[in-house]
Amino acid sequence: MKILLATDGSENSAGAARFVTRLNLASDDEVTIFHAIYGLPCLYGRKVYYDALEAMKKETAPVTLDSAMDILGTVKAKISTLIMDGFPVSCIIDASVESGIDLIVLGAKGINSGESYFIGSVTRAVAIQSPKPVLVIKVTKSEQTGGTKILFATDGSEHSAATAGILSEIPFPLGTAITILNVIPWEFLDIPKEYVPDINERFNEIIEETGSKRLIESKRIFEQTREYLKNNFTDMRELLKFGEPQTEIMRASEDLSADLLAVGCRGLRGIKGMMGSVSRNILEESKCSVLIGNTSKK
Repeated sequence: MKILLATDGSENSAGAARFVTRLNLASDDEVTIFHAIYGLPCLYGRKVYYDALEAMKKETAPVTLDSAMDILGTVKAKISTLIMDGFPVSCIIDASVESGIDLIVLGAKGINSGESYFIGSVTRAVAIQSPKPVLVIKVTKSEQTGGTKILFATDGSEHSAATAGILSEIPFPLGTAITILNVIPWEFLDIPKEYVPDINERFNEIIEETGSKRLIESKRIFEQTREYLKNNFTDMRELLKFGEPQTEIMRASEDLSADLLAVGCRGLRGIKGMMGSVSRNILEESKCSVLIGNTSKK
């Protein structure tokens, strides 16, 4: 696996680096530590000021890379560094495409981040525009030290399949548990609501009793997703919910105390565009780290 770790030297970037250390990376994996030097446009003839600022950024860039390198000291993968001049969003995306990166990893927000679960403008733009999967690490007050818990929300779309694909490739640590979530909106429910409380316990029985097309579709989604993930996870669970997708996804994430929430870049009843509305809102509102899969090419 080839990972691009984008860093600006902030605590959130350090948290992203610490996440990479918890992966079971091997000697044939690659991690590129990336930093962009962005010179602000010169306004009102203050060229001397901006030249000095750019020079300072170039001087501190190696220190920024070294701080991430120190964190990755125990990682077995091949480590390299890359510095580019330019706007961070376009630099990160261009570097990931040109280098054949499999996954972009970056902190939720850069320097002066405030509450860590808020998303910074660069992170948001990369997640929305990137043709590559993006893993946004949100640093919590007490970082996870035990087994990793993943919630994967899927609607069976190609975008969900892309997310399942990257989940199957990331070398998560031993003991990682994944819960596969499918949400059926109330308006699509074709069974009496009195069945709902028992649905997860008597899934197959209720399908036989009702012939529910929507439950049959959910069963297909679960089976297909398990097939995608079976080689990378031994602890897989299924969870079916009814209601508004975003609300149920966020609630399930809280209930499970998930460390990572994985969604497709679109689907989940999202609008047309580079990222669906539900996926975008989840990226913004989730208090845990978020993986955005992608099917687009560049």
